[in-house]
Amino acid sequence: MALWDRIKESAQTMQTQLDAKKNELKSGGFRDASMAMCALVAAADGSIDPAERTRVAQLIAANDVLQNFSADDLQKRFDGYLDKLVADFDFGKVSILQEIAKVKKKPTEARAVIQIGIVIGGADGDFDATERAVVREACFTLEVPPAEFDV
Repeated sequence: MALWDRIKESAQTMQTQLDAKKNELKSGGFRDASMAMCALVAAADGSIDPAERTRVAQLIAANDVLQNFSADDLQKRFDGYLDKLVADFDFGKVSILQEIAKVKKKPTEARAVIQIGIVIGGADGDFDATERAVVREACFTLEVPPAEFDV
């Protein structure tokens, strides 16, 4: 199987697992942590261009699990996290990982946040090394073994 196909299949598998837990993923903490994760993956290489921002925003709006929340609210939070990363990537990253850490004591939400990161990162068929690295950091932050998600 080609790498492209494996990445796409992995992202689809993660989305299927998320869909199965949709009714458990309605807390504000999950909402905030998942938007923080989306921003972190979108800006994984230290920058974000307008096309990438738009693409990730469209993925967020189309994600079934995230439809538990207001699209405008998700967009506002995603943009806010991205703005922190654009202003000062290293400091913003620390702040965002702290936001993600807030779901650490809720294993279902913690794993779902990681899965959201993988779905967003793999949506274009190229879950690159920088995206994998930030998802791995989030795993450590959430005390979830990165090997569980093959990152």
